[in-house]
Amino acid sequence: MNVAVSRWRNPSALPGFGLSLGFTLFYLSVIVLIPIAALIIRPWSAGFSGFWHVLSDHRVLAALRLSFGGAAIAALINAITGPIIAWVLVRYSFPGKRILDALIDLPFALPTAVAGIALSTLYSTNGWLGEPLSHLGIRVAYNPLGVVLALTFIGLPFVVRTIQPVLTDLSREPEEAAATLGASRFQTLTRVVLPSLMPALLTGATLAFARAVGEYGSVIFIAGNIPAVSEIAPLLIIIKLEQYDYAGASAIGVLMLGASFVLIFALNLLQNWIGERR
Repeated sequence: MNVAVSRWRNPSALPGFGLSLGFTLFYLSVIVLIPIAALIIRPWSAGFSGFWHVLSDHRVLAALRLSFGGAAIAALINAITGPIIAWVLVRYSFPGKRILDALIDLPFALPTAVAGIALSTLYSTNGWLGEPLSHLGIRVAYNPLGVVLALTFIGLPFVVRTIQPVLTDLSREPEEAAATLGASRFQTLTRVVLPSLMPALLTGATLAFARAVGEYGSVIFIAGNIPAVSEIAPLLIIIKLEQYDYAGASAIGVLMLGASFVLIFALNLLQNWIGERR
C-alpha cells in the first residue's frame, strides 16, 4: 500500500510512458517491421534452392559487388573530403561562404533522376568534363567509375552536415594548449581535433554508405546499365519486378538488407568503442 501511494505521489519524470511506448512500437511495426518481415518471408516461397539459385547467379553477384563496393568507395572518399569541407565552412570566412554552404544540401533537394541526367551530361565523352578526361583515357560515364561518382555526389551532405555542428561546438582551447606545448599543426590536427570528430565522422560515413547502397535514380543514367559491368543491384531488382519474378527480387533485397545491417551494426560498435576509449 505504501509503495502504491509513493508511486502515486511521485509520478514519473516522463508521464505517459506506457502510451507513448505503445504508440512507438505500433508505428514502427506498421512502418518498418511488418514490411521487412514480408520482404524476408517472400523469397522463401521458392525454397532454399530457389533462393540460392537467384543469389548465386553471376549477374546478381556482379551487381551486388558494384553496389556495395561502389558505396564503400564513395563513403571513403566522402570521409576524406567531407571533414575538409566542413572545416573550411566552420573555421574560415570568405566571400560566397553562404552560397557554398547552401550548395552542400543540393543533393538533398535535387531529384535523383535530375542529378543522374546532369552527371551523365557533364561526364559523357562529349560533355564539358567528360571530353577532356576522355582525351586522357579516363571514361567516367557508362562505366563503374560513373557509379562511384554518382554515389559520392549523393553521399557528401551526410558527412559534411554530421561533422559541421560538432566542429562548431568544438572548443579551441585544446588546440591552443597543444600549440603552446610545441605541437605542430599536423600533430594538433591528428591528435587533438580528429579524435574528437571521429564518432561524427563514422556516423556520417555510415549514413552515406547506407544511402548509396540503395541509390537508384542518380545512377542508372550515368552507369550505362551493362550487365555484369555497370549494372547495380537496385536496377536488377526493378528488372525482376518487371518480369514478375517477385521471389527473385525479394531474394536480392533480403541479401542487401542483411549485408547493410551487418555493416552498419559493425560500424556502430566501432563508433561506441571509440567513444568509450575517449
